[in-house]
Amino acid sequence: MDPNGRAVSDAARSLTNADLLQQVAAAAEHLRDLGVGPADVVALKLSNRVEFVVLLFAAWRLGATVTPVNPGLTETEVARQLDDAKARLLVAESEEDLFMECAGLAVDNLRRTAHDPIHEPKIDDAALALLIYTSGTTGVPKGVMLDHANLQAMVEMGRQGLGVGADDRCLLILPLFHVNGIVVSVLLPLATGASVVIVSRFKPHTFFDLIEAERPTYFSAVPTIYAMLAARPADVTPDTSSVRFAVCGAAPASAELLQRFEDRYGFPLIEGYGLSEATCGSTINPVDGPRRAGTVGLPFPGQELRILDADGAEAAQGTAGEVVVRGANVMRGYLGRPDETAKVIVDGWLHTGDVGLLDAEGYLTLVGRSKDMIIRGGENIYPKEIEDVLAAHPSVLEAAVIGVPDPVWGEVVVAYVEASPDRVIDVDDLKRHCASELSGYKRPVAFHVLDALPRNAVGKIAKPVLRTSAQRNETIENPAQKVG
Repeated sequence: MDPNGRAVSDAARSLTNADLLQQVAAAAEHLRDLGVGPADVVALKLSNRVEFVVLLFAAWRLGATVTPVNPGLTETEVARQLDDAKARLLVAESEEDLFMECAGLAVDNLRRTAHDPIHEPKIDDAALALLIYTSGTTGVPKGVMLDHANLQAMVEMGRQGLGVGADDRCLLILPLFHVNGIVVSVLLPLATGASVVIVSRFKPHTFFDLIEAERPTYFSAVPTIYAMLAARPADVTPDTSSVRFAVCGAAPASAELLQRFEDRYGFPLIEGYGLSEATCGSTINPVDGPRRAGTVGLPFPGQELRILDADGAEAAQGTAGEVVVRGANVMRGYLGRPDETAKVIVDGWLHTGDVGLLDAEGYLTLVGRSKDMIIRGGENIYPKEIEDVLAAHPSVLEAAVIGVPDPVWGEVVVAYVEASPDRVIDVDDLKRHCASELSGYKRPVAFHVLDALPRNAVGKIAKPVLRTSAQRNETIENPAQKVG
């Protein structure tokens, strides 16, 4: 690896490979002097910036574990994560962001010059590397334990599955407190000799200026971001010739959105599927092989995938059931929750709670979460099918569908929609659109037009917020902050 080659940069700093090594060594010394050692946990409550990457590797040099903290969490939520992880040290943006319950360091005070000679670190593959806390949409956040063997396996799977090499440059736009941002956009490129450009926050109006200035070869984002970019005015015609592909993950995207985006901007969106418990990715559509819109692709090299029926037996081809995966990327378990770990990891198979089906060639199609399934009069309805129909309407940016209790049918379908920029949603027109595309029992009985759908910190639509509001018959006036 060229020591003078570009490694990682943000709007404030650019580090070569040699610079990065020096900065990591200095930061490791600083953490060591603050009492951090093997098996200690370092919490990083930081925005997307170079120092996050430096501290990640610095902690690992000491045998410590990193738990990323979403800067948007409340003080109560941060305190709960620090306590659950038993964090030894919190590194935050400023002194005001530190907590009395934990030793702290403001990131601008981080040491930048090493006093001792740089030694090659000896990292135990079985040592805990990351504690990634789930978003909490299904309850109290749990700490997903990922060891270095998990990360190494996922990086190698990503290298083979995406064909990333030394000539690539990744544009990081997802938050670094999410496993996708760490693995796909930092560890994968750096491990293959590629470089990383860190964006502090996605902004749809300036995104393509970054593409033209930085000339990345790939990036990873969520469907919301692609929907926003696809809705840009027709006179936005950027030079995207450097981009080989972009990864679409974290939430299902409609085939129509993927195709519309590719037709407009000239590079493919490679849809994949994964979760934190599987160190980020489990399936991916081939970059250079046949892509099947509407599916999330084939298992990454080195992973196995099955579909199980309600009795736990392997389902027939084309039949929907729970997605289970197995591989060296499957987490060690949930921190301090052996019972919950035992429920989701059975004989090495990770039970995802997602519902999908496999076609004859092994491509996975997701139809929803098992808990999201709507049962109307005994008929199973998967929200994604309806959401895809709604999202195909030109006035709709994104849609979310939930089931609400009904005294006659048990549950009925209710839709929440967000308008595309400069468009107005005509509910009657949307009803006609659904009538032409969906069987009667699948059609929403009510449509709610929101200024912005509620989202969690990663950009996924927060359906628990919608369910709670529906139960209380409330209007959603203050949705979670949109991506961008």
